[in-house]
Amino acid sequence: MAVEVLLDAGVVTRCRRRVHLDHDPTMRDVELAPPDPAAEQRIADARAHRARIAEWIRSETESSWVAVPAELSASKRAELTLSALEQGVALIWGATFPADPAAGRRGGINLLVRTPGGYAPVLVVRHRITDPGSGARTTALPDVDPDHAEVDPKRKVRSHARDQLRLAHARRLLEAVGYAEPDRAVGGVVGLDADVVVWHDLTAPTWPGNRSALDEYDARFADRLAVARAAASRGEALAEPSRILECKRCPWWPVCEEHLSRVRDVSLVVRGEDAAELRNVGVSTVDKLAALDPAGESPIQWTGTTFDDAVAMARAWLAGLTVVRRVEKVHVPRADVEVDVDMESFGDSGAYLWGCLLSGADIGVEQGYRAFVTWEPLPTDDEARSFARFWAWLSDVRARAAERGLTFRAYCYNALAENRWLYASVERFAGEPGVPTREEMRRFVESDEWVDLFRSVSDQFLCSRGKGLKVVAPVAGFAWRDPEASGEASMRWYRDAVGMDGGRPDPEQRERLLRYNEDDVRATRALRAWMTDEAAHAVPFMGEL
Repeated sequence: MAVEVLLDAGVVTRCRRRVHLDHDPTMRDVELAPPDPAAEQRIADARAHRARIAEWIRSETESSWVAVPAELSASKRAELTLSALEQGVALIWGATFPADPAAGRRGGINLLVRTPGGYAPVLVVRHRITDPGSGARTTALPDVDPDHAEVDPKRKVRSHARDQLRLAHARRLLEAVGYAEPDRAVGGVVGLDADVVVWHDLTAPTWPGNRSALDEYDARFADRLAVARAAASRGEALAEPSRILECKRCPWWPVCEEHLSRVRDVSLVVRGEDAAELRNVGVSTVDKLAALDPAGESPIQWTGTTFDDAVAMARAWLAGLTVVRRVEKVHVPRADVEVDVDMESFGDSGAYLWGCLLSGADIGVEQGYRAFVTWEPLPTDDEARSFARFWAWLSDVRARAAERGLTFRAYCYNALAENRWLYASVERFAGEPGVPTREEMRRFVESDEWVDLFRSVSDQFLCSRGKGLKVVAPVAGFAWRDPEASGEASMRWYRDAVGMDGGRPDPEQRERLLRYNEDDVRATRALRAWMTDEAAHAVPFMGEL
């Protein structure tokens, strides 16, 4: 007897092995990794964003409107949605479709818009959906009628494959209940800026291989459905584990990690397509990769690394080495006056803490760690105050060094994060006292005074177990005082520190966050000092492995 399997829209962008584990009855009692606090916050932010959009559209329309309560059971929501469809309601918010067991499909969509020929699905997301350019077909919110869409001369579509695939899923469910437009398949997306709806033709051949979004969706969904049905019936596993970027946030990672480590899978050191191609030619383990001669012919065409680096990482992994040198001599830019910087943010809500560690020559400013912080729950205008104080202090240190004829440099670890909030802060708080202009910030970020130590590590070392600061700094002898120190844990601490979940703000968690941030900047300083003085003789050179 076949086991019924119903899949939602997210399955088409999910790892095939995760689909298997989600539906394998033998895995029901396995302890999973705890939820990612950052992901939980993104979900909460998206929920609030959708609620604001719903209220805006409802208040601005004279058309009939039905909102299906999210707190009801799935069957009751589907009943109410079907009733609204039968009545021809113009706008249906929070639609849930009846399950389609034959196709293995279930799910819903944020908004259904009635058209002359049926209904069109609209998705509300919390990311940007356009870039400067032209060609996107849009309607200006609160207009959600696809028949009003026109080519926008100032916007082009930002590529978000997941959005179109979710619309395709809704389209197939609309077809199953008989309310899809027969002559066209369009779907809309409302993004973070909430100013327009971008309309996609789901039948347009805009995907690789001249496929449409519906073609791509159908192929992926059929594959994931086969994987899930095989798992549910305890048949042959159609998907084996392989380490990919998604693993970092997957609740099943502890299960996959144990398996991959036991078989010494090659994806532990080489990810993605490279790992798959290596398996195809018989190089399935770290041991087999390490045994290859990098001076010989490469067994595959590499996409994410090089043959030399891959072999060296495999040999480092087998030797228990976290890092090996790619260069004979390690170099880090240094200065007379140095500041290590680390920023703490909370999801997309803002940056609440800028920590700085001053060292080097005496310039009349007390050396050591200082924090510029707001403890008002994000988002808050008080963030402008703490950011302005941070910038004023950093600017003063730079000016004092220049006045004395001393060189200055500031260091961070992975400037993508810091730069994001440096620029975001000057844009969000433009005109506030002490907030610099974007041009002033650009001159600093693009200067030699701002050093990304992550790039120095990436250019000069191979890291067999990742390049995060928590992985690399211990090689330099640094240890965090808090045994739970991690970016994910800091998200939980922050919620308690500001009383985000309805409780009283916890001063102990505030102190914990400050210690954590101080350790991060001290780890950056320890790492660059080690790279300057000891790395060349403390770490094996890849050519010697």
